[in-house]
Amino acid sequence: MWTQTLPIMVAFIATFIFLLALTNAQNAPGDYLVLHNRARAQVGVGPMQWSNTVAAYAQAYAEKRKGDCAMIHSTGPYGENIAAGYYPEFTGADAVKLWANEKPLYDHASNKCVGGECGHYTQMVWRSSVRLGCARVPCKANSQFVVCNYDPPGNYIGEKPYDSLVV
Repeated sequence: MWTQTLPIMVAFIATFIFLLALTNAQNAPGDYLVLHNRARAQVGVGPMQWSNTVAAYAQAYAEKRKGDCAMIHSTGPYGENIAAGYYPEFTGADAVKLWANEKPLYDHASNKCVGGECGHYTQMVWRSSVRLGCARVPCKANSQFVVCNYDPPGNYIGEKPYDSLVV
């Protein structure tokens, strides 16, 4: 009897572990950091480091958005990018990719967004933002709320996020 149920139990456990891995895929600190630091390297800005303090702030704020998934900034002490994905598979990496995809909308020469929003991107590559903390929480209707906080904050009016483009 036991030998007949063992393969079924093993398959069940393997499926459970696979689904658990998918749930946590692309939501770990390293996943956020790799994508941020790739965008920064493209314009000659040094890498950021993960900060548990900044991440705790991001997590606390994300928890406040669980009930509504509202696109409202925390107005706290850090720079901040927020995103919501209206499907359960929306990951933290998906949010960071959305922000990085604003790069073509940023014109470095004029220091302006051209043809759309680019402030998420400029915060990602802000030269003096060196500590990162992010969080993702499920909210209404299978949505996901993602927040990344940056220390020190960036996006100061009249200042460029980085000095010059890497050629």
